[in-house]
Amino acid sequence: MAAHTVLVLGNPTARHLRLLDQLPPETNIAVGESLEAFANLAPTADVIFHTTTDAALWPALLGMTPHLQWAHSLWVGIDKLLTPEFKASPIPLTNARGAYSKSLAEFCILGILFQAKNVRRLLRQEAAAHWEKFDSTEIYGQTIGIVGYGDIGQEVGKRAHGMGLKVHAVRRNPANSAHDPILEKNYGPDQLHEMLAVCDYVVLALPQTPGTVSLMGAAEFKAMKRSAVVLNVGRGTAINEAALVEALQSGTIAGASLDVFENEPLPKESPLWAMENCFISPHTADNTHTWLDDSTKIFIDNFARYTAGEPLRNIVDKQAGY
Repeated sequence: MAAHTVLVLGNPTARHLRLLDQLPPETNIAVGESLEAFANLAPTADVIFHTTTDAALWPALLGMTPHLQWAHSLWVGIDKLLTPEFKASPIPLTNARGAYSKSLAEFCILGILFQAKNVRRLLRQEAAAHWEKFDSTEIYGQTIGIVGYGDIGQEVGKRAHGMGLKVHAVRRNPANSAHDPILEKNYGPDQLHEMLAVCDYVVLALPQTPGTVSLMGAAEFKAMKRSAVVLNVGRGTAINEAALVEALQSGTIAGASLDVFENEPLPKESPLWAMENCFISPHTADNTHTWLDDSTKIFIDNFARYTAGEPLRNIVDKQAGY
């Protein structure tokens, strides 16, 4: 069996990359953060494992690998890798879909309960040793709408359904969820406003594509209930933040629970920081103790499939962008 050559774009000292020791011993591996690190092996490399969040070297690395057969991303978001030349090529791209979905779904449940149970007020009263009863919201029987019903969205739906919420979803191809047992109603993209109008919580679990940038703007917030909460665990660009700030300040919607933002880190001058009705996480909802190991294991599993000539897992539709 011919040996394969893998270029790993990333920090050679990263702990999760120790798992690459599980690859067959005859595998040629180069790990580095510069093109110089790959100069010797790039001409014969057939695999790239992209493990950084910076894609600045990606186009040049592609140009150095004339025999590339497959590329894999440590991350789920792959929009930075979809250069026109790579999109047009037949080289398959796979990603880490599934590695982070459960923890992101747990954050959504946290974000819902934070708002429904007025946790900010509870913490404020606790800090002041102030005993004052108040009403909160029971989420059982309420409706959650999930925009982007892929792997993350489905994990959110499972947990929400288990807590007694009615689950609605918007996805590009509703037929893919036609027989989903937990969905009360399934919508196409052109029915977004129809779904927003009936939801108490709206979860965005979207990739970044031209069609998802600023998908939630002023018109969408106006379509929501005034008592509704928006949550975002996909890409920050899915929400027009200026419109969100206005919606939160004016009471157009009741609250937001956010893990991702248009610009990160979220600027200190952003009004979102000071808003009582905005729950902020610094893009850390999927940072579990095992997240990077879990993601690397997907590459290792796919490498075994690749070398055995079996279908790869998590193939990205490069034209759709996810």
